[in-house]
Amino acid sequence: MKQHPLSAAFPAMAADEFQALVDSVTNNGVINPITTYEGMVLDGWHRFNAANEAGVACPMVELGDVDPQAFVIAQNKDRRHIAQGQIALAVAAVYQWKPRGANQHGASAPGADPAKTTAQMAEIAGVGTRTMEQAKTVQAKATPKVKEAVKAGEISVKKAAEIAQLPAKEQAKALKAPKPEAEDIHYFGPSDEEIAAAQEAAAADMSSLEALMAADDKLAAAVERIKQLELQLAAVESQRDGYMNRSNELIARVTTLKRKLAKAEAAHV
Repeated sequence: MKQHPLSAAFPAMAADEFQALVDSVTNNGVINPITTYEGMVLDGWHRFNAANEAGVACPMVELGDVDPQAFVIAQNKDRRHIAQGQIALAVAAVYQWKPRGANQHGASAPGADPAKTTAQMAEIAGVGTRTMEQAKTVQAKATPKVKEAVKAGEISVKKAAEIAQLPAKEQAKALKAPKPEAEDIHYFGPSDEEIAAAQEAAAADMSSLEALMAADDKLAAAVERIKQLELQLAAVESQRDGYMNRSNELIARVTTLKRKLAKAEAAHV
């Protein structure tokens, strides 16, 4: 039994995940039946293969009167850990599919879903419109190898959309092209020359400032006055601190004398 194209639109299960599924099927059997459509596996492809590998029976049910596109998206969209670009490409592939018996436009055929706009497809996939546009470009123009690289999570859908603009023969080369390495930049601080230049510049600025102050009598006088006031303020603050300390000492002595006087008066009463 083959995998239905709608099912194949979604990324395959990782090898370790599939092995875990085989172990589960071996021990418990296939709990959820697979769903078939058009004589192919629409949902449960990995369960089907796991059952074959484990040598156990695999129950099957026919899809019935259900939209196959909406069904396969609902079954796969949130089931696996896949990136937005992968789900966007899968949705683009799903809505490019045409059921058996459909004409070239896919219209008026059993099971055909009405055409979706990019915005509608983006909403279904849960991605941005730009991501959906890139996915549609990949689906329409990229070679199978580029599409598989996106499905496998090897490249982003954005990168794949850029590659898809190239001729088919060049897409394979672009896909294999190594990623540009980030420039290795090391910073060890300023050099001796840079430090010397900075010191010279600072010295020149200081000389210019001193020359300006000396040339301007008013400015020089103001600076000198500020210095004098700062010295006077420091002296006043020192005196204030001395007075406060002296005052505290006097207060302590008065308190002591009052206590002694009180005791003396009590003794003579």
